[in-house]
Amino acid sequence: MRVEARLFLGLAVFCWATAVLYGFWSAHAQGHVEVAGLAALILSGGLLGITGSFFWFVSRRIDPRPEDRGDAEIAEAAGELGFFSPGSYWPVAIAVAAMVTGFGFAFFQMWLAIVGVLGILFTVGGLLFEYYIGGRRPAA
Repeated sequence: MRVEARLFLGLAVFCWATAVLYGFWSAHAQGHVEVAGLAALILSGGLLGITGSFFWFVSRRIDPRPEDRGDAEIAEAAGELGFFSPGSYWPVAIAVAAMVTGFGFAFFQMWLAIVGVLGILFTVGGLLFEYYIGGRRPAA
């Protein structure tokens, strides 16, 4: 996780440094600071910082992975990585529900946005529990 933490935190610092340079440049070139681009850079750096700090905290709690160690061999990372769904229609349903929500907000139709948000919640639940087979039940 240290690799991911360094990547995201480095990009956050880059966004913030770019925001400072962009603010000075736009103030000098236009006579006033261009707020939309400056806000986008600052907020992007903030989101990257949140993700990077999460990875940093997680990397302190778990054992170093082979990617995090300089002396690791390629064969150490071999093996099963986890279960990945071979095919699912739930992501398409989530996208359709997000599209309905977007149309509701774009056309100021709150009823459509509410239907879309409910659709997102339903489809995310479907994706989450797609392979759920129930808890352990005592043998009868």
